[in-house]
Amino acid sequence: PGHYWTTLSIVLSIITIILGVELVIGNLGNGFIALVNIIDWINRTKISSVDQLLTALAVSRIALLWVTFLNKLLSVLYPTVFWSVEIIKMANIIWIASNHFQMWLATDLSIFYFLKIANFSNSTFHYLKWRVEKVISGTLLVSLVLLFLSIELVNTHTDFSIVEYTRTTTVNSSSNESLYSPNHFLLSYTIITAIPFIISLTAFLLLIFSLWRHRRKMQFSSIGSRDASTEAHLRGMQSVVAFLLLYAVFFLFLVMQLFFYWLQQEVVITMLCHVFTLAFPSGHTYILILQNKKLRQASLSVLRCLKRSFKGAETSFPSTS
Repeated sequence: PGHYWTTLSIVLSIITIILGVELVIGNLGNGFIALVNIIDWINRTKISSVDQLLTALAVSRIALLWVTFLNKLLSVLYPTVFWSVEIIKMANIIWIASNHFQMWLATDLSIFYFLKIANFSNSTFHYLKWRVEKVISGTLLVSLVLLFLSIELVNTHTDFSIVEYTRTTTVNSSSNESLYSPNHFLLSYTIITAIPFIISLTAFLLLIFSLWRHRRKMQFSSIGSRDASTEAHLRGMQSVVAFLLLYAVFFLFLVMQLFFYWLQQEVVITMLCHVFTLAFPSGHTYILILQNKKLRQASLSVLRCLKRSFKGAETSFPSTS
């Protein structure tokens, strides 16, 4: 038993360190995107649609990272306070809202790339292509219905679980976490979370189809196969592929996290799920920086400044040996 608790403590410490690293990396990356775009907005007195999306996405991801971190911190430091009904409901609502916006803003980014890059002769597509800003705004407004539905679902099932909890548990029971993720909420929230993923996957498949049609058309003309449109398709696909891969991991472990909460499994499993779910808002940010010309140039400028600063520090404190 002593060896088991020692091993468990070591594993939890390692997972906690990884979560801390993800928090720092995620805040640095998302904070960088928001800061660069806000400074550019102030200097130019205008901001493009894609920069608006990236800034809003960065802010929502910073909120998600801090909400997740504070929830875990409070549940460890002040368990009796955190597991009260009011705090659980408030924590659920804040987490669901921040997670909802970071998912849907990332999905809107995929829709934006698809409408800007893809080329179809369909009249409906051209109608949407020329009104991409309205499409993005409309998607976010419609997604609010799903947000309110998610909040209502979790509140309803939390109330139901509280009734069951007080009726069936004893004073010595340690099943407080059953309040955090009611069993009926698992399926409902999984379906709601899958919707933006399905939309992004559809945009990716249509982008592939558009590229295939374009390449086929180029074979019957004198234009090379690596023309500007092809390059734009490939860049857009790279962005969406990276997003989908990380989103798939995020979605899988989010469902696992909810499922293990429902089964009241060991804390190690749920903590591991936290590690993989936080990899999405942290890791995808740096892919966005590398694929955006302005953000990439700004990041290179920052790295050059840091390099000069380190060199200056080394010359200011020469070795005395």
